[in-house]
Amino acid sequence: MSHSDSTLSTFTAADGDNLAVQYWPPQLGVPRRGVVVLVHGLGEHAGRYERLAQTLTSWGFAVHGYDQCGHGDSGGVRGRLPNTMRLIEDLYDIVDSASRRVAPGESLIVLGHSVGALVACCLVLLRDVPVDGLVLSSPAFKPYLTPLQKMFLSVLPRFAPNLTVRSPVLPEALSHDPEVVEAYRADPLVHDRISGRLAHFITEAGPRVLARAGRWKVPTLLLYGGEDCVVKPQACRQFAESAPPGLVTAHDFPHHYHEVFNELESEPVYAALRDWVEQRFPAPAAAPPRRRSPAYL
Repeated sequence: MSHSDSTLSTFTAADGDNLAVQYWPPQLGVPRRGVVVLVHGLGEHAGRYERLAQTLTSWGFAVHGYDQCGHGDSGGVRGRLPNTMRLIEDLYDIVDSASRRVAPGESLIVLGHSVGALVACCLVLLRDVPVDGLVLSSPAFKPYLTPLQKMFLSVLPRFAPNLTVRSPVLPEALSHDPEVVEAYRADPLVHDRISGRLAHFITEAGPRVLARAGRWKVPTLLLYGGEDCVVKPQACRQFAESAPPGLVTAHDFPHHYHEVFNELESEPVYAALRDWVEQRFPAPAAAPPRRRSPAYL
């Protein structure tokens, strides 16, 4: 994890595993808007979201990022999922903890990428949580899988749910930016493992979320790339079209790969996020300057 202006701590999960947590405080002098919880994707960690976190703090948000079970600096075997609900329960606990730092009049937003976005969707569908808004970056509703991968991942959960194999995610499919790809490959906290149980969670949860999109209740910003070859853009469009009118704001960036915030042309992505934040969670009005009492001689 990057240290920058953030602080590192650990959060003990229900099963005793430690989750690595990174906290970025809101920038001084900026009116506070609330708290954002960052949920990373498969094989990565919260430290890769430094630029995004710093941007959010400049808009008045405190940011909590954590490494999911089996990822980054958190406990657990790389890529292994102890039980089907583990990722959802961990996010529930992190959100519950973060919500205690939300002052009256402030908002709590969960921002998830890929599998992290899928976990965030499952959380708001299954649990009663004080989440005011969701930002979904390339959610893993329907991953791209070859016929061989589909067959393999259909068998693995039944006979060897804890066995980990190489993830189908290719570094060069994440971004057009060669520096992003090279940094990903060189990052010691990134891994390429996925277990049968984790694969089963992803492939089962995505269709369930899509099937319930018509009952969506949380204001949501959906950001995805039209050239994404990790997850299917068509599934993102399906989600947006199935949700109640006015609830999901969707942006399709036609020439972007999977990590839209890490693309060569990321400015439109950040602009879309800023516009949505300003519309849904405007900054509180600045207090008028205090008038000085007249001096009497």
